[in-house]
Amino acid sequence: MKSVRTVIQGLPVQLVVSQEMSLPMCMRLRYEPSDPYAVRVAFTAEGSDETVEWIFGRDLLIDGLKGPVGEGDVQIWPASDRDRGALYIILKPPDGVALIRATAQDIKRFVHETEALVPRGSESECVDPDALRKHLLAEG
Repeated sequence: MKSVRTVIQGLPVQLVVSQEMSLPMCMRLRYEPSDPYAVRVAFTAEGSDETVEWIFGRDLLIDGLKGPVGEGDVQIWPASDRDRGALYIILKPPDGVALIRATAQDIKRFVHETEALVPRGSESECVDPDALRKHLLAEG
């Protein structure tokens, strides 16, 4: 199962500063079947050229739509009933913590597109073992 298509989706999100204040940001999600377990995520503050990039496990993003998931640097959970329709993402870089509020429907749309390319559970069919071996040996 080889695909050269890449799924890219940009969407507006909020950096939650406090209960009363949040800052608009753009979150760009990128999924490539050549790296089927990962989603690359880039955050850009409105009016800024600076981008912060993260790599999430695709399963983490999918499972976070249903319930709280993640340990360590990335945690994802759906909003409570009173804040329906939102998805929260906590990022813990070495120098702080960021709480991102996204629209769950936007994330679901992205996830469905990735699953249309590479169904969940079939990721290993997209991995080229020879290329992976070469990459690992070059790193070591």
